[in-house]
Order: sequence, then structure tokens, then C-alpha cells
Amino acid sequence: MVELTLLEGSEMRVSILVIPNARKNEVVEEGDHLKVYVTAPPVHGRANEAVIEVLAEFFGIKKNKIRIIRGERSREKVVEIQK
Repeated sequence: MVELTLLEGSEMRVSILVIPNARKNEVVEEGDHLKVYVTAPPVHGRANEAVIEVLAEFFGIKKNKIRIIRGERSREKVVEIQK
């Protein structure tokens, strides 16, 4: 089960592992984190932008409610999600 850290208010943090240059954009639950597959390459922040888009669709929220708080240049990231 994915580990969600609930914060004050309606925020939560999720650990993710990003797989860039994938065949398709998708989110897969794996152990205590989410694997986020994105077709974008890890160049000039394109993969990070794609991660936010894919997660927004997965959680059914707007893109501006998601931000990367750790791992901007790493495949292992922590994202903060606001409802």
C-alpha cells in the first residue's frame, strides 16, 4: 500500500519513483510508493512537468495543486498534493 503522509489541512505527501522515456504515461502502485511512467525525457524539466500532469490526472485534481518538494533532479521524488 502506498504510504501517504497527511499534513495539516488537506495536504499530503507521496513518495514516487519516476521512469522517464516510457512507452506511455501511467501511474502504478508498487510497495510503499508510486511508480510514475512518463514519455517525456529527463531534459530541461520536461519529465517533471509530465509527472505533475500524470499525477493530476491520476488523483483527479488540477496541476497547480501538485508540487515536487524533494528530488527535482532525481528519479526518486516526494510530491506534495493539495485537495
